[in-house]
Amino acid sequence: MSQRNRAATVRERDILPIRAKPMWKQLALITCTIAVANAQQRWYPHEGGLLKYRVNIRFGEEPQDTMPNGWKFGRVSSVSTDSAGNVYVFQRGKKADPLIVFDASGKYLRSWGAGMFGNPHGLRVDRDDNVWVTDNGDHQVMKFTNTGKLLLTLGIKGKPGTDDKTFNRPTDIAFAANGDFYVSDGYGNSRVVKFSKDGRYLLAWGKPGHGQGEFQVPHSVAVDSKGTVYVSDRENNRIQIFDANGKFLRQWTHLGCTQNIFITPRDEMWIITHRDNIENLTYDTLAGRIMHIDLATGRILGAMESPGHWITVARNGDIFIGSLTGNVFRWYPGWLAHGLGSTEGLRPAN
Repeated sequence: MSQRNRAATVRERDILPIRAKPMWKQLALITCTIAVANAQQRWYPHEGGLLKYRVNIRFGEEPQDTMPNGWKFGRVSSVSTDSAGNVYVFQRGKKADPLIVFDASGKYLRSWGAGMFGNPHGLRVDRDDNVWVTDNGDHQVMKFTNTGKLLLTLGIKGKPGTDDKTFNRPTDIAFAANGDFYVSDGYGNSRVVKFSKDGRYLLAWGKPGHGQGEFQVPHSVAVDSKGTVYVSDRENNRIQIFDANGKFLRQWTHLGCTQNIFITPRDEMWIITHRDNIENLTYDTLAGRIMHIDLATGRILGAMESPGHWITVARNGDIFIGSLTGNVFRWYPGWLAHGLGSTEGLRPAN
């Protein structure tokens, strides 16, 4: 066989199997080719579609810094809002009080907590505007009025434990409709503890492990309007879901390494999450995603990038992120239709 005939045979042999493929396989090949071409021109879409928000990356410090002279955030572990839209920031730096309160525009209002905490971690404001915190350095949970008066302390300062009077590095708090509340406990322990409205121990569940009802760092806890309890089992890269007494119901394993969960009064779930626990720890919470989740199915409704350790949603819909970068991010609706042109970079918000 001549070299020309041999080359023609090779070409025919390569082409014929493609022609012989069923129509659905040919369409699949075409679809893949188009997808690759599009991927070369733009990034892949966000999970559930892009959430179209703008951001103030230094809430409380820009565009005007109204905190006392010399004050500056350290690592911001958590953030929450009250019924009036005021914003509460729990931070670890030495150049400001640990708990700082701003109005919705970022104007400093008041602060407290100097010398009170071993290591600030979680922060929640309940429906009566009481302020709750978890101190994972001193193993305590504390309840304050919104002006800083201490109302309740759970746990023994500086004493880790696993009984009904102690915690071991607790992480978060969540409230049921009847006033009962749950504490994820947390870094040292691997359990969720339930208390009555007045702080009386009711029950606990969980132990170290990877099975149902077992945890590797229960980092966040949230409760919906029906009393269902959602626990971020962070190092197991999942959210486990329980009834009010700790009975396992189901789990979601598709949302990555969830740092924090927030459920609005209308049962809208928001999370700040990372691809997996290794990426979360390696990047120190930098490579995060905000996700809006369908509470019934766990389906991702939308996503956007954000660093973050803590998430809360104000009543007006603004999303606040507490970031270990030393920032509070305020995300608000306001997608830009075009660039800012020659003025870009002159405004602090940009």
